[in-house]
Amino acid sequence: MRYYAATIQTDFPAPQSRSEITSRCNAMCSLIEQTVLGYEPFFDVRLFVLPEFGHQVPIYQTTKEIHDKLAVELPNQYTTQYQKLCQKYGIFIQTASFLEKDNKYPGHVFNTTLLIGPTGILSKYRKVNTWIPWEVHTSPADLENYDEPLFPVIDTEIGKLGVAICYDWLFPECIREIAFAGADVINRVSAYMDPWGNTAPMEWWSLVNRTRALENMVYVVAANQGASLKHYPPFSWPGGSMIVDFDGRILASAGESAGEKIVVAPIDITAIREEKKRRKGHDTIAHFRQQAYQYNQQDKLKINASIPTIDTLNQRINYAKK
Repeated sequence: MRYYAATIQTDFPAPQSRSEITSRCNAMCSLIEQTVLGYEPFFDVRLFVLPEFGHQVPIYQTTKEIHDKLAVELPNQYTTQYQKLCQKYGIFIQTASFLEKDNKYPGHVFNTTLLIGPTGILSKYRKVNTWIPWEVHTSPADLENYDEPLFPVIDTEIGKLGVAICYDWLFPECIREIAFAGADVINRVSAYMDPWGNTAPMEWWSLVNRTRALENMVYVVAANQGASLKHYPPFSWPGGSMIVDFDGRILASAGESAGEKIVVAPIDITAIREEKKRRKGHDTIAHFRQQAYQYNQQDKLKINASIPTIDTLNQRINYAKK
């Protein structure tokens, strides 16, 4: 139950159509395979986490354009490609996010990452807190009678694994929900732009990763987008991918540098589980007083199952401010 995890940050030009996804997927698979083989004399890298928007970028301002030009159904040939790598090397891949369309929800687009292992797709996570008003993806929490887990945690041979995407991490409730489901490791699939990166005075990236790790007593394996301004305008992407232990220590980091990077660090599932059994102090899961909190009963962003637009999202935000 001790292995190494790797975060892989990328720097691809933003694709104009879904036909360009193949080259991105091929490149990420190549980076994964290089990492497995390159580090093999030293240790086993078993878990890989890739960044948000590694396959497509929501460069269009309407859901329809994204749906028609970029979105893909899941599973597909790319998930099969990842699964073959998992089978070949006995690894687990938290994919870069896909802009996903699903016939079950006509017209909607989700921002989705899959956990894939040697046996196939293990979980699907759709971003719950889209970066509104600019992201016109649909949150699954806005769909009435949505019958899939919002926060899946999967028990695997390398521990209990959860995931959340980018802006979800600014909502402690998301990570809390995953932690309360027993996660040992929570993967972060992100495209965190400047100035909220890894550089003072607004190093939100490292601050949030470390805080969520220590307050929930979990490992955090966080892959951030490393794309340059010319590739993903109008933002630049600071990278800084990192792996943090359950006490908030940064075990490895790409530092204050963007571009294509691979970061590896050890994950010790036996150690974290022994610590959880042993500790009485700073055990925020055991110390949680549910009856003390009422803010989550307030009606803020009401459920709205319609296909989002920038205008309707702004209307919802304005209503919630009241």
